[in-house]
Amino acid sequence: MSLSETHQPKAATSAAKATVFVDGASGTTGLGIAERLRLQNDIAVKNIAEEKRKDTNAKKALMEEVDLVILCLPDDAAKETVALVDSMGAKAPKVLDASTAFRVAPDWAYGFAELAPDQADKIKSANKVSNPGCYPTGGIALLRPLVDAGLLPADYPVTINAVSGYSGGGKSMIQSFEDGSAPSFELYGLGFEHKHLPETQLYSKLTRRPIFVPSVGNYRQGMLVSVPLHLDTLPGKPSGADLHAALAKRYAGSKYVSVMPSDNDAAKGGRIEPEALNETNMLELYVFASDKHRQAVLVARLDNLGKGASGAAVQNMRLMLGLPDK
Repeated sequence: MSLSETHQPKAATSAAKATVFVDGASGTTGLGIAERLRLQNDIAVKNIAEEKRKDTNAKKALMEEVDLVILCLPDDAAKETVALVDSMGAKAPKVLDASTAFRVAPDWAYGFAELAPDQADKIKSANKVSNPGCYPTGGIALLRPLVDAGLLPADYPVTINAVSGYSGGGKSMIQSFEDGSAPSFELYGLGFEHKHLPETQLYSKLTRRPIFVPSVGNYRQGMLVSVPLHLDTLPGKPSGADLHAALAKRYAGSKYVSVMPSDNDAAKGGRIEPEALNETNMLELYVFASDKHRQAVLVARLDNLGKGASGAAVQNMRLMLGLPDK
């Protein structure tokens, strides 16, 4: 298939459908986005022939004819493509980047629409949006409302523990689990330099760098992010109910983020598994608390390929294109 066969001029289709190009659709995030886009009947997806994929002129010509480009590339390649977009002037499309390259860049909107009451509007009006990481989505969702409410000091020594399915670890990790050479479970990122830490700290409004301990289990997808707290070390010594109320207030009316009731089945059983939200764009937040011991564990559950990646990307894409949520 030639380049001319894979896309048509924007003017031919823009009146009916918004046009999108996914650059780097062979990885897990790109494949997930492509699968979701097939269900979007108001989006026209433009493609480029495989042999033209690294042809700068061909890619530039395609990007001039689309409304939005979604980048599913390594950081360096994403930076190169954004530089190319920046050179296009008035012909430049909007950009949604799924790499870590621009997640803390001040001139990019952060693509966690539920971050703050006005965040969705910021995404709508932005030309450049960074799609959040999977772990930060859970961690920020738990921490930011508590910091904003004054229940958690910005300099609190936060520890974040998390477990993900192996699909979030890239091609080599996926291969090692699927060929049986990987262990059943492992901690990683123990050099304290995990790439998700900067955005987690920035958008949680933490002034003290949190300790983040990620892990991976021998299952494909699904994620739990947890934050343990000693309640008597917090200002005003709040109860678990106070923490729950702050989260519930922040996400009241949210379509994709749910603060689960304190008497839910997970709370009653004292356990929670990571795969229940797979293939969705949902994020569930839990507060497990003991008044007796004055301790709490906050937990976020999500699909690392859904709300943690591809699902969030499609949600952001629709905001950026001014399309109704669906």
